[in-house]
Amino acid sequence: MRVVVVGATGNVGLQTVTALADDGVEVVGLARRRPDLALQGVTWQEADVASDDLVPLLRGADVVVHLAWLLQPSRHEAVQWRTNVEGTRRVLGAVAEAGVPAVIVFSSVGAYSPGPKDTPVDESWATDGVPTSPYSRQKAYNERVMDAFEARHPDIRVVRLRPGLLFQAAAASEIRRLFAGPFLPTPLLRRVGVPVVPDVPGLRLQLLHTSDVAEAVRLAVHLEVRGAFNLAADPALDPPDIARVLGARLIAVSPRVLRAATAVGWWLRLLPTDPGWIDMALSAPLLSTERAHRELGWRPRLGAEEVLADFVRALGEQQGAPTPPLARDAGGPARSREIATGIGGEAR
Repeated sequence: MRVVVVGATGNVGLQTVTALADDGVEVVGLARRRPDLALQGVTWQEADVASDDLVPLLRGADVVVHLAWLLQPSRHEAVQWRTNVEGTRRVLGAVAEAGVPAVIVFSSVGAYSPGPKDTPVDESWATDGVPTSPYSRQKAYNERVMDAFEARHPDIRVVRLRPGLLFQAAAASEIRRLFAGPFLPTPLLRRVGVPVVPDVPGLRLQLLHTSDVAEAVRLAVHLEVRGAFNLAADPALDPPDIARVLGARLIAVSPRVLRAATAVGWWLRLLPTDPGWIDMALSAPLLSTERAHRELGWRPRLGAEEVLADFVRALGEQQGAPTPPLARDAGGPARSREIATGIGGEAR
């Protein structure tokens, strides 16, 4: 079996190509920047989903796994849109032209419309996104792109994976760059830990280790399944849970104050994270993973509390991996490159 993984060197991509190669699958990993990394069973190719001819690279594949996504430049949504939405459209078009019989596309909890935080929703919940979040808008629009593709190509098996928040130790440096920015004092975090957690009413998060997502991909590659699958680990974590796991103190913060503080940090270019991420975190529903359990036979091996504790430890240690997105030094000496490019102002 030959599987082409598009976006093969990031948080999800590296775990995915490793899981598939370990399973004996012939893997072609596509990325904008070729990694200096040799993995048995994996061939690397450079490709930009926004501009390159993808058809020759996908021809002969049994399955295409589309993971490519651009979170930065977070201040230029048009640039993100070109990769994230138009890039998805181009990948799907190339799948059809190359005659690939199956494609697995990464969606997200962010594609869902606002929903309950006390009762998990299944895959039938509306995917119209959270309007104030650029990330959510793009994920929701991609759901419409996939709807149209499935209507035109009913013979192609399409799988949509909608995971919660994804973490692993090897992605600690990348996630710090993308969401916290250059001013997070990770050496201090390593010495003293997380001192406080904002106790925000209504906040509940579902975490998942990236290796468990890669396992869901592996299963979807081999099984004749179609449609959407929610992915998340138990339990859903609220601020008291997070504080307990991290040994931190709770400080009451209203949603309005948290959003305003994020907006100020964004406006002052202290943070690469726009306030839409707060809106999405507060309004996205909890996910039921019953369909993944039933039809994929999938269950996460790591619980949410373990995932959180391991990631925060790795964050303090500034862990990374030997690919361009995951490299520890991708932000430049003393994080100078992050600051020079405007903190969220340049593609990474």
